[in-house]
This record gives sequence, C-alpha cells and structure tokens, in this order.
Amino acid sequence: MTTTFDRERVRGSAETLRDKRLELSTLPIPAGRGWDPMRDRMTDVLATRPAGIADVIEKLDAVQVILDELPPSPAANRVAAFNSLYNRITRRVDDALRSGDQVNQPDFLELLDVQFARRYFAALELWNQDDEDTPDVWEVLFKRGRDLEMSKLTAAMLGVNAHVNHDLALALIGTWADLGAPTDDLIHPDYLLVNQIFYEEIPPLRRGFSTRWQLEIDDFVGQLDDWSQRMLVTVTRAHAWDQGLRLWALRDDPEDLEQARRAMDRAASLVAEFAIVGDRLVNTAGWAVTRTWHVLNRVFHPRGKRRLMNGRR
Repeated sequence: MTTTFDRERVRGSAETLRDKRLELSTLPIPAGRGWDPMRDRMTDVLATRPAGIADVIEKLDAVQVILDELPPSPAANRVAAFNSLYNRITRRVDDALRSGDQVNQPDFLELLDVQFARRYFAALELWNQDDEDTPDVWEVLFKRGRDLEMSKLTAAMLGVNAHVNHDLALALIGTWADLGAPTDDLIHPDYLLVNQIFYEEIPPLRRGFSTRWQLEIDDFVGQLDDWSQRMLVTVTRAHAWDQGLRLWALRDDPEDLEQARRAMDRAASLVAEFAIVGDRLVNTAGWAVTRTWHVLNRVFHPRGKRRLMNGRR
C-alpha cells in the first residue's frame, strides 16, 4: 500500500493552525523561557535520558521539587499540576509492570513509557534553554506557569493534551523503531491498559485540582464528569494510536515526518487555547454564580431566621 503525503498542503495547514492559535492567545512568551530561578537545577536533572521506568519516576520527582519552588508561590506553579498528575499515572504503570499479571508484553509497555517521558523532558529542556523549537502545544502551558487566573485543573488538562495529542504518537514510533511495528494483538491491550489507569486516577486527581465551586458542580452532576472524561481518554488515546500508524508510514522521510509532526503540534496547541478560553469563561461564570448564591442565601436565610427555624424543630 502506497502512502501519499501532500507536503505543501500539510505545511499550509500547520501555518493556518498557528495563525488561528495566535489570534486566540494574547499572552506573550515571558522574557527568557527558562525555568528561572531554577534553570541550572532543571538542566542538571534533565542532563541524562531515562533508560527505564524507575529513571522516569526519579526524574519526575526531581522536576516536581523544582516546579513546586518556582514562582508565583510554593506549589502554585501551574506546570507543577500536570507533573504531579503525570507522576501518579506513571507510578501506576510501574505497579502494573511489577505485578505482571495484567501485561502481555512488559518490554513494550516500559519502553513506550520511557519514550513518552523523554518527549516531556525534552520539551522541558527546550524551554529551559530558550529554544524556539519548543513544541507549540507545550509552550501554551509553559508560558502560563505563573498564571493564577488559570485553574490547576485546566493546567493539568493542558499537559495531558500536549502529552497525548502530540507526544504519544511520536513515542509509539520510537518504541516500534526499537521493537518492530505492531504485527499482533498482544501489545495493543497493553496500550489500552493505560486507559484503565486513567479511568481510575483522573477522578480523584481532578477533584484535588478543583476549586470550591468546581467541586460543587462536580457533586451536582454526579458521575457525568467521570463518564465524559473516560470517553475523552478513550477517544484521544485511540486517535494517538492511529496517528502513530500514519506517522510510522513516513518514518523513512524525515522532512515529511517533521511536517506531519508540526501540523499535529499546531492542531493540539489550538485545542489548548480553546480550553483556556473556556476555562476563563467557566471560572468567571462559576464564581459569579457562587457569590450570587451565597448572597441570596444570606438574604433569605439570615442567622436569626435559621435559629428560629431550628428552634421549631
């Protein structure tokens, strides 16, 4: 089967996507992209590439310490929210590898995890070195590390978007390059095993990142949020697998592969900017509704009236 690839069309699409993203985003890149004032410490942590999942966890722990010390205040940097989520998911994958009873091909799953992490660490280092080759989708999150107007929940989801909608397909290519392209049904169930880990871990992590009014809404809608996020994980990771297969067909042409990667990056970054716009609108409306509710509650249920009502009971 011959794969056709229209390089110029893909390049044009990538430029259009970038223009649309910049129309949505008015936030400039901070002077000096690096993780100041922790630039040197971040460089030291990222100086070597992880060889196994234990190395990945060790680096994620070290990165977490750095991010938690960055401005605007301890544990408030928005990139730290994603790193915390990613660390938790990675530890669950490690648990699955150690137990062995759920994994068909442990070599595949661990190598995929390592390849996946390398792309996140590479993005951190590119940003740290003020390198314009930092993927756009990671730039969207990184430049908002000190943005307290953006909720931690949205920040974590921006990281998931970058990692799944950009990095995962590339990690699959790197894994297949070492182990061979998928030719049976053994490795795909291992890939889907991570979906189950997401299903179990995302709800408590999401609630941990939520504001008070977000928790009230979460309680109101019951399991709807959990179901919708399961569907989102299922769809996006299935898309990443299919995207990996399409990119695999381009592996022998570096220029075509890079053009496809760039278009994928620009599409994911536009999704991220839409998410930020939505976050702004929802947060503003949410706080307004919450404040209005509390005002009305004080008006119609003053303390004296409450005491009287309680006395009658």
